[in-house]
Amino acid sequence: MKFTIDKTVDIDAPASIVWEVITDLAAYPQWNPFCVECESTLKPGDPIDMRVKLAGRPQKQREWMKEHIPGKRLAYAMKPVPAGALSSGRSHEVKSIGHDRTRYQSHFELRGWMMPLVRGLLGRRLQHGFAGMTAGIQQRAEQLWAQRRR
Repeated sequence: MKFTIDKTVDIDAPASIVWEVITDLAAYPQWNPFCVECESTLKPGDPIDMRVKLAGRPQKQREWMKEHIPGKRLAYAMKPVPAGALSSGRSHEVKSIGHDRTRYQSHFELRGWMMPLVRGLLGRRLQHGFAGMTAGIQQRAEQLWAQRRR
């Protein structure tokens, strides 16, 4: 059994700009209402340290890079809780869909026997957070693209 959150949006900017927004971790505080701080080398096996705002004060979250295909896909996951209690995975995918248009896909999944409890406590907040981040990526990429075309 798993809990998934999938968000997809078509963005009026080239894939290279969308990818830049996703991977410019230092700029997250400027546009990201969910992950307000983020640091990583983005190298598979290395940590990705975040401060995630689920409610109130942002909380620290450390996950581990699983995949980095430049310009296309970034994936990371939490260290699984023992005995199959809880694990999560997160990915960002970017695909060009035409001249200066990009499809961004966000995927999050939570698994394990503790998943129903976590979903009950945080499910609505996670949905809201990932929706905000997806909208933020779209807004930031379109804004950067408009500035660069001037």
